[in-house]
Amino acid sequence: MGKPTQKERVEHVLGAINTINQFVANVDEPTFIADVKLQSAVQFQFLLIGEAIGNIDFEILDKYKYPWHIPRSFRNFIIHVYHGIKLEGVYYAAKDLCELEKQMKSILVNEF
Repeated sequence: MGKPTQKERVEHVLGAINTINQFVANVDEPTFIADVKLQSAVQFQFLLIGEAIGNIDFEILDKYKYPWHIPRSFRNFIIHVYHGIKLEGVYYAAKDLCELEKQMKSILVNEF
């Protein structure tokens, strides 16, 4: 299996956002904090998002006004500072993916 294309990476981000949205739909913060499986599943999807965005060409991303360093940094934080993760932050990040989704959809339409 070869490396994903740029389009596939954008699709991976959109898929992960969709999965997170499904996971946290109708889930409040206390429920999220109490559910280790849900926390792990959501964090894994954030790893996919950060990894995919980290491998999309800057020439593409630079055309869109979004702080691209945030999802990449969040991925690195989850990987390297796993012991310091604040689950409340993961929960609120999971509930705040609308702008990223909008930008990814624009990239998909405009670039490919």
